[in-house]
Amino acid sequence: MEGALYGGLPRQAAEELSLQPQRSEEAKAFVSAFLKRSMPKMKDEAIQDVLSRKAVILEHHAKRRKKQKRKKTKSFTAKQRREMRLFEIEPEQQRYAIFLPLHELWKQYIRDLCYGLKPDAQPQMVQAKLLKADLHGAIVTVTKSKCPSYVGIKGIILQEFKHIFKIITKEDKLKVVPKVNNVFSLEIDGFISYIYGSKFQLRASERSAKKFKLKGTIDL
Repeated sequence: MEGALYGGLPRQAAEELSLQPQRSEEAKAFVSAFLKRSMPKMKDEAIQDVLSRKAVILEHHAKRRKKQKRKKTKSFTAKQRREMRLFEIEPEQQRYAIFLPLHELWKQYIRDLCYGLKPDAQPQMVQAKLLKADLHGAIVTVTKSKCPSYVGIKGIILQEFKHIFKIITKEDKLKVVPKVNNVFSLEIDGFISYIYGSKFQLRASERSAKKFKLKGTIDL
């Protein structure tokens, strides 16, 4: 058994590797120390018992690396966004003609969403799709309001927030219209949909999971 585990190198090989020949006692001591390092949890008797019964596969116990905690990226607060004016539209960009291509893209988006908006499409289906759709680029009109000055405002929605719409009119005026106490209408390919702003106070990203009631009376 000992001869199979460790033995002297041939003299020629030892000379090529510049190794000094070792006696059998030194070789045995080296192998014993090596096995202890490789199998630190086993006692000498257990190691000898394993060697006498079966082949041994020496494993390398790598040190476990500590997982580094990922640093969470801090986003801007609502106050910081306001101070930085991230959502402000520059006066030179407040022109109706600039956003007409956006409206054309919105119409195509709604047609795809409503399976082509065919004449035989169910109005309830179209209404349900529109209530959950992204309205940036839609042309809306304020049809009813508790504040008479809002009635008749018509334009392209540039920005939608939880409580307001920012609308650019044909007169190149940017209007900030609150959703509450206002009823909006939008028309596409002959379909007219009404939005009751008081029940619509959600961000655009939140409306996709919202269930809207399509029937019943809704007060301003």
